[in-house]
Amino acid sequence: MKTVFMGTPDFAAIILDALAGSRHDVAYAVTQPDKAKNRGKKVQYTPVKELALEKGIEVLQPEKVRGNDEFIALLRECAPDIMIVAAYGQILPKDVLDIPKYGCVNVHASLLPKLRGAAPIQKAIIDGEKETGVTIMQMAEGLDTGDMLLKESVEIGRMNYSQLHDRLAEIGSRLLLETLDMIAEGRVHPEKQDDSISTYAYMISKQDGKISFEKSPEEIERLIRGFDPWPGAFCSYEDMTMKLWKAEPLEETTEGIKPGTVISADERGIKIACGGRAIMVTEIQVPGKKRVEVKEYLKGNRIAAGTVLR
Repeated sequence: MKTVFMGTPDFAAIILDALAGSRHDVAYAVTQPDKAKNRGKKVQYTPVKELALEKGIEVLQPEKVRGNDEFIALLRECAPDIMIVAAYGQILPKDVLDIPKYGCVNVHASLLPKLRGAAPIQKAIIDGEKETGVTIMQMAEGLDTGDMLLKESVEIGRMNYSQLHDRLAEIGSRLLLETLDMIAEGRVHPEKQDDSISTYAYMISKQDGKISFEKSPEEIERLIRGFDPWPGAFCSYEDMTMKLWKAEPLEETTEGIKPGTVISADERGIKIACGGRAIMVTEIQVPGKKRVEVKEYLKGNRIAAGTVLR
């Protein structure tokens, strides 16, 4: 089939790579505009643009889709059989959804109707979900509200965001190609979503990584995994920001000890009071330094018992 692909981050690039290697034709890769990043303000391509250029796929980067007559006219002229969306970053209006012969499908990294929205992978981990997955959805005008075409689940276990992201992108790539075959052969059986059980995963900001030691060790450990590698779970230690990268909840109680208090810091890790119990942090990062195991950090630094992390 003749396709137009719309996506922006690494998750989308993995799926585009699978699509480009299939029997389907990719007429355009549509992605968000380039942005200047970091201190040098160097312009950085999106992962989808980088991959599309490698594959010789023409790239389109409209500032906006809604009301963009020139862009919409280009899509109509292209006359794709289907449009595929994966973490594109803009909501498509009806006049775009209606262009392809088979409409638009979305590769969404959750088991819809759970976790609609921008950050379903992180939220699945942080909320303590036992499983998540990928849903291939026929797009409608609402946010992730269209009929479901194909689903596959995966147990989260102790995966962090990066690990779960890659696993879901792999599943999404495979499910997309299977869905395209089903559509072409008339074998799809759309299933409506139950809006009454839907949940929403809001877009994440850096500040969401701030740790509250009032929470339980399990909640903090999930926050650490859910925000690895971005934006990172962090707290204030003395006059600097410390990121926590690996931790293990402990069963011992810490009643009467202020949450955030360092109970001990040695080669086993930093034991911190939180939520009436304790958590053992084994990997950290301080400003200007790489991630290191706590035992390595303590070879040249000291974290005193009784210190309160905020």
